[in-house]
Amino acid sequence: MNNKMWIEKETSIAEIKTLLDNGYEVEVDSPDGYVPVNFFINKGIYDEYKLYLLDNTEVKCNESHLFETTDGWISAKQIEQSNSYYEFITSDGIRIGKVIKTGKQIPIVDINVNHQNHRYYTNGVSSHNTGCGKSLFMCHLASSVLLQGKNVLYITLEMAEEKIAERIDANLLNVPIQQLTELPKAMFENKVTNIAKKTQGTLIIKEYPTSSAHSGHFKALLNELALKKSFRPDIIFVDYLNICASNRYKTNLSVNSYSYIKAIAEELRGLAVEFNVPIFSATQTTRSGFGSSDPELTDTSECIFVDEIVEMRDGKRKKISEVIVGDQIKSQDNYKTVMLVHHKKEKDCIKITTKSGKTIIVSKDHFFPTNGGRKCFNSGLSIGDYLNTF
Repeated sequence: MNNKMWIEKETSIAEIKTLLDNGYEVEVDSPDGYVPVNFFINKGIYDEYKLYLLDNTEVKCNESHLFETTDGWISAKQIEQSNSYYEFITSDGIRIGKVIKTGKQIPIVDINVNHQNHRYYTNGVSSHNTGCGKSLFMCHLASSVLLQGKNVLYITLEMAEEKIAERIDANLLNVPIQQLTELPKAMFENKVTNIAKKTQGTLIIKEYPTSSAHSGHFKALLNELALKKSFRPDIIFVDYLNICASNRYKTNLSVNSYSYIKAIAEELRGLAVEFNVPIFSATQTTRSGFGSSDPELTDTSECIFVDEIVEMRDGKRKKISEVIVGDQIKSQDNYKTVMLVHHKKEKDCIKITTKSGKTIIVSKDHFFPTNGGRKCFNSGLSIGDYLNTF
């Protein structure tokens, strides 16, 4: 029996750290319902970017912060550089806005959420959760390989080239990244000279917009570097797997996330075999996913009416409110194992009826795969869309 008492309130991301440190379980609102917070990360001082929506909503962030738009995940830097208005996914539906660079510097913090879609609402705007140290780890590995005299190609789809270079420099020079620009000139030159004596490795960093580049782009890059610079990497780092594009699937909106990420991994492996070079990447996972390689493990959602019926692997049928962790539920992709059950919450709902007479009651932010991509009522689901049924 669950005796937990849940309190719903608005709070800052920074205040979440205090709650976690004091032993509280924290869930935050997202397009997937309320999702648990794994942990909090303090990222340091960055240039301030600010999202302005036409309804006067603001979100302060750094350049690599990812916003969910109708064109997919796009970083604050890319939106600012385009000098264009975008349609943003928010808790109140689609909202129009743009991003500016303010010229200020601010402290940046982030959280990691326990859901396969890795997103949560920041001031009502769908945002991607933190990189969880993946970039820091890969930058550390890249610097270690460089010190062994090897050539390194670092492909980034999340952070700017300059930020990756700073992290690798800090590792090579063995100084905190915050002190990198404050080193006295003589000390800096002495450290660089000592490193040059130890290694002949070459580093090339290439930045691509988030979710825009796939193995085909990387293949073209390798051929260009070999032709123009006679550069052949001994190892390639791709930062990171989940925000690459797939060469096989032109969009990830009409395919489940496991199949899409699996396709990206297979394409990168094919590239590694073709060029006979190891490719190192990272993937975003959930806390419950650690230690498990079962592709059927997935999270469930709380945005379906409690009396809706689901079919179990043993043939029995249950109300979704009666489902427990470990149950296996029939889905379009065979059976899925329930890894997490959220507490109930009242939400505005809609009733959907198909031409064949099937009905379902869901919240307005519940997403369905349709012939036009993943849609919910708040993001354009309408009469005429095709839903998968069985």
